[in-house]
Amino acid sequence: MKYKFLKHTADAKFQAFGKDLEESFSNAAIAMFEIIIKTKNIEKNITKKIEVKAENKENLLYKWLEELLFLLDTEFFVLNSIKNMKIKKEGKKYILKSEITGDTYKEKYERHGAVKAVTYEEMFIKELKGKVTVQVILDI
Repeated sequence: MKYKFLKHTADAKFQAFGKDLEESFSNAAIAMFEIIIKTKNIEKNITKKIEVKAENKENLLYKWLEELLFLLDTEFFVLNSIKNMKIKKEGKKYILKSEITGDTYKEKYERHGAVKAVTYEEMFIKELKGKVTVQVILDI
């Protein structure tokens, strides 16, 4: 299982899973876009390189998802997949580098939801040997 949606009274809440931080962050991005659009239907016409820096892992997750929402809002970019994600710590900062693939939102894609913002509410990252779980609540 890559992710699962959880019950929440007003917003969208999910947990994303992976064998490491990179896989769980990738699955979190896909889960977020599934609220908006069926990601498997998005053509792979555009590839972008993303770099995000943060003070801690939770802030890195927040900034990663917010960067993707920014691309949706400013360039109408909708996500299909994530490739070559690397997360490393340099000094006191965490750095995420990744390639994302998708398309520009067009009428050919049926949009079924909207995400206003990522929140820190109930956000967590649990790292166990060989399994990482992240939890996110999105303002919808």
